[in-house]
Amino acid sequence: MKAMILAAGRGERMRPLTDHCPKPLLEAGGKPLIVWHIERLRSAGFSELVINHAHLGWMIEEALGDGSRFGVSIRYSAEPEALETAGGIRQALPLLGEAPFLVINGDIFCDADLGALRGALDGPAAGDLAHLLLVDNPEHNPQGDFALAKGRVAAQGADKRTFSGIGVYAPALFDSLAAGRAAKLAPLLREAMAAKRVSGALHHGQWLDIGTPQRLAALDTALRSAGSGS
Repeated sequence: MKAMILAAGRGERMRPLTDHCPKPLLEAGGKPLIVWHIERLRSAGFSELVINHAHLGWMIEEALGDGSRFGVSIRYSAEPEALETAGGIRQALPLLGEAPFLVINGDIFCDADLGALRGALDGPAAGDLAHLLLVDNPEHNPQGDFALAKGRVAAQGADKRTFSGIGVYAPALFDSLAAGRAAKLAPLLREAMAAKRVSGALHHGQWLDIGTPQRLAALDTALRSAGSGS
């Protein structure tokens, strides 16, 4: 299974930090955010990665290269202008192939077992279009995004949880989209949920949406403290 890291966002809420540095290259704990993802993906058995980029994308390619120094192979999907989540994935489909693939937002920090997601759309779930990893609602999203019950995800329901930004998708989820056009992911997911074709699981471990300089600084402090105490 291939994996894609979403790295094309402008990072408006992170300005001025992102004025001259793409958000995925901002550092926490002594290394760029995107490198944490690459290392975790490699440890989980993902060796073929796709990274999309737009704002200052050349800096991402220059920093990561072909991925060989991280023990992986990286291919890039360049976007002249950011195409939103679904549009970016659709644009990268030729690099991702015909099998289900893992996608992870570049601006989160999470200790989920990514290897456990490799078979998420196999077996009884073979007809599903997506498998989402949900987390308990953070302070900045108290209402949650989707409901999870008995391994199925729905757009409405009691006790909504927050979408982590980690999911496994079948290429068919993006069949309605044209390449090169911006498109959001949520409408596609809700349509698939209405057809009862989305499964999910709840992650109880560490997860952080690194959406502001304050959250980045808090993560940096936590990682450095953990490192000094090891």
